[in-house]
Order: sequence, then structure tokens, then C-alpha cells
Amino acid sequence: MMLYPAAPEAATRFLKFVNASPTPFHAVHNAALRLEKVGFKKIREKDEWEKDIQPGGKYYFVRNQAALVAFTLPQTWKQGAGLSIVATHVDSPNLKIRPISKRTKQNYLQVGVETYGGGIWHSWLDRDLSIAGRVVIAERNGGFQSKLVKIDKPLLRIPTLAIHLDRNVNDSFKFNQETEFVPILGLIAGQLNARKSDSDSDDKSSGPITPPKVASSVQENHHSALLQLIAGELSVAPEEIHDFELSLYDTQPSVLGGINDEFIFSPRLDNLVSSFCAVEALSESVTADYFPTSEGNVNCIALFNHEEIGSVSTSGAESSLIPSLLNRLSPTPATVAQSIARSFLISADMGHAIHPNYTSKHEDKHRPFINGGIAIKTNAKQRYATDAISSFIVKQLVERKGGRVQEFEVRNDMPCGSTVGPMLSKIGIRTIDVGNPMLSMHSIRETAGSHDVQHAIDLFHSFFEGFAALDKGLTVD
Repeated sequence: MMLYPAAPEAATRFLKFVNASPTPFHAVHNAALRLEKVGFKKIREKDEWEKDIQPGGKYYFVRNQAALVAFTLPQTWKQGAGLSIVATHVDSPNLKIRPISKRTKQNYLQVGVETYGGGIWHSWLDRDLSIAGRVVIAERNGGFQSKLVKIDKPLLRIPTLAIHLDRNVNDSFKFNQETEFVPILGLIAGQLNARKSDSDSDDKSSGPITPPKVASSVQENHHSALLQLIAGELSVAPEEIHDFELSLYDTQPSVLGGINDEFIFSPRLDNLVSSFCAVEALSESVTADYFPTSEGNVNCIALFNHEEIGSVSTSGAESSLIPSLLNRLSPTPATVAQSIARSFLISADMGHAIHPNYTSKHEDKHRPFINGGIAIKTNAKQRYATDAISSFIVKQLVERKGGRVQEFEVRNDMPCGSTVGPMLSKIGIRTIDVGNPMLSMHSIRETAGSHDVQHAIDLFHSFFEGFAALDKGLTVD
């Protein structure tokens, strides 16, 4: 990327990934494209793929367009082999368009939205927003298909109130997320082909919605202008849209910043940085000298959805994704138990860097710095899954690449967040929680370190290359 000639190469590649991935569906799609580029074969959960996989092979599968699992088999792979897993999540706090989104008020077209996750919602005000997600459309053969859509132009905005109309706005800025957080799509007068239902008198959205005549029709639930725009993007008629799952996203591109390009300024750093690094490390591993390994673990990545709201879904970390993979690779009680005992999981999620304006928010001796290397997250209450053994292993792996580690523990007088790590450790797999330090987590524009992208890739490389051998020399039980 010529715009940043001296910047870390991995960071510039990440910019392309995050800019092309405004939703989990897009992130999973782009991860799959990267894997296929280096020879990974797509398999499907509904198929009996156990008969087709071969030692030395590279495979991936997707669930509900929202989660992805990829793995490589060692050359002498057999049932009971352990899994070396890097687990991340692809969702971030955002605004989702409601199933019935049509709103009109004071000559404005508005779009009803629902908050998803624990966002810093005031950061979404006065931003140039658009929509992306997936749309279920009818096909000419009578079938239906779910297709991705990303509108590459500013469409919506949640405007703040002028300071002249609220002189106390800077004293304590709070707003109602239901009534004062509704995006505007346009003006009613701007709809040249508007249907009468779209341009009726103000605020009829507060009354009941008449059910559509056809159960699968969404035409009456959303502004016709919005449906026409989505249909045009997909080259279909508006009537062919039968449902959708759309989110708002910031159209301002991700960039490198700082006087020496040491920062990444971007949405969705939590947790697309970890997801990108996992995909890159596994993709690069298949061209490395150690692939295909003659023995050792199955190298694996798992990109989950819904971490920001608890991971309780078919595509979340508490789903059957990892247990199913373990059981399908090692289908007897004895071999799956052996596989679990030989496995190790790195839960990779972004962490909290020390903030220069709020240093008191960190424990004095646990203050990770941006671009200071991977932070190991520890919590005695097991909000993170790290223990002394898993921490030792990761430090050894980082050391082999000449890297550094940092330590993070939350203060005793503050609550601790969590990750996919503790819920996945319930399976019995040894687990550690790590992450790249960042600022402004859950804002619409976050800040991370451009050098830390390569730091995470290096750790995952070292993990895929050397964990099995390291584990053989470690006695615990």
C-alpha cells in the first residue's frame, strides 16, 4: 500500500481486510477467500466429510455464514491427535436494522435500529453511516439464496442536537437510545417514486403495523427507497427481497495514523485484528517449512459470532462447533478424550492498553502498552482462562520468535470483562487468554498498534509450528 511505504506490511494488509468486512458475514467470507487462495478445501457440516479428509490436508467449514472453522492435518494424522486452536470472534458492537424499520417524522425518513453489544453509543453520533449484511432473495429457479450486501456510500446519520438548543449538553451528555438514537435516511420530499404509505403524515410508525398479505413479504416493513437501494445493489427487483439481516457501519475507511504510522484508527478492531491474524498465520503456515508436519497436532482456527452478547447461538463459542470437530476427528470416547488432553487453545481477543489520560484505571504493575507485544490476560475469578501452565507455554512460544509479552490483570475495585476462553475451557482443553492492547474499545473508531498485528501473527505461527513438541517436554500430571 503506497500510502504507507514504511509501515508494517501486515498492518496494511489488515486495513484491506477490515475495510472489506463491515459485518461478521463479510469477515467470514473474506477469511474463506484467503484460505481458498492457499489451497484450503471447503467441507460442509451436513456432509459425511470424515470419509474424504486426508492426512496432510487443509479444510474449512462455515456455519450460518457467521462462523468459520479451518484446520490442517499432519502428515501422519490419526484419531486422538490434539488440536492447536486459535479462537477469536468476528462480531463487534453495532446498530442493527429492526425487522420493521419504517419510521417517518417531521418530513424525515428514519430507520428503526436496535443496539447490539456494549457499544460506546455516543461515538456513533454525527458519523457517515451506511448498511451491510445479508439478504434473502428469490431466484429464477424457484429457490432462495442468502447473499451479502455492502452499500459503499453514506446513507444514514444520527445527528446531535445543536448546542444552541441544549446549552448544557457538555455537562453530562446522555440520550435515550430508543427515541433519540434513530438514524435519518432522507427526506420524504426526496422520494420521487415514493409509495403513499411512505409519505403519510408524521410518526405513524408509533402505531400498529398492518401485517403483510404474504407472510414472507417484507415490503410493508421498510421504506420502499431503502428496499430499492438494496435491490439495485444485488441486481434484483425489490419484490425478490424476502428478508435481511443488516447492520449500520461507518463509511470512513480504516487508516494508519500517528506521526510514524504507529497506530491503526479503525472500527471493529475488537476483534477483527485477532481474527485477521489467525487467518493469516494459518494461511501462511501451509507454505512454511514445517508444513505438512509429519506428526503433531491438528492446527486449527475458529472464528465465532455473538461474543459481544454472550456467545449463546449456533455460531457462538458456546455452540457445538468445537465439540463437533473434536468428535468428528476422533469419534470414539477414548480417542476424543485423548484429543482433548493433547489440545491447547489460545483465546485471542483485544485488550486494554494503558490510557495516558486515565492511568488510574489500570493496576499499577499491569499496564500494557500499544506496540509492546502480546498481553497475557489473567483473572483469579476465571473471567480469563489463563493459568501458570498456559502462560508458561505462550511465553515460550513468543520467546522462540524473539517477541515480548505483557501482563494484564484488572484492578480489584473494577469488574473484569471476559472472552470466549472460559466457555471453551469447559470442554477440558487447556486455554489461555491473550490480546493486542488497544484504546477506545467498543467505540465506532478504535485505536491499536500497527506493529502489534505482526506480533500476534508471530505468536500464532510459533504455536502452529512448535506447540506439540513443546508440550511433549512439559510434565504436569
